[in-house]
Amino acid sequence: QVQLVESGGGLVQAGGSLRLSCAASKSIFSINAMGWYRQAPGKQRELVARIASGGSTNYAGSLQARFTISRDNARNTVYLQMNSLKPEDTAVYYCRAWIASENYWGQGTQVTVSS
Repeated sequence: QVQLVESGGGLVQAGGSLRLSCAASKSIFSINAMGWYRQAPGKQRELVARIASGGSTNYAGSLQARFTISRDNARNTVYLQMNSLKPEDTAVYYCRAWIASENYWGQGTQVTVSS
């Protein structure tokens, strides 16, 4: 089992940047993969980016051009660097971890991009 705590959300103007953090309660060496999802009002939760224990990454659609997922094993933390933010990026961003056949979610952090 693992607890995930997200931070770094907030209000930013379009074109700005934010870096989200997801701190895990255990070593992320023991976690198969971690990822970021987002859910906008009235929409389904969707994958933003995912990073495996070996470091390989995958992104949703065209987000890779603006978003970067990374991990700091020493801090048991995964980051999501978001640049050139757009109003349509407004959503609650959730961290997710996969351990064997189980997966875990954080409580989410709100990102609001004003036009």
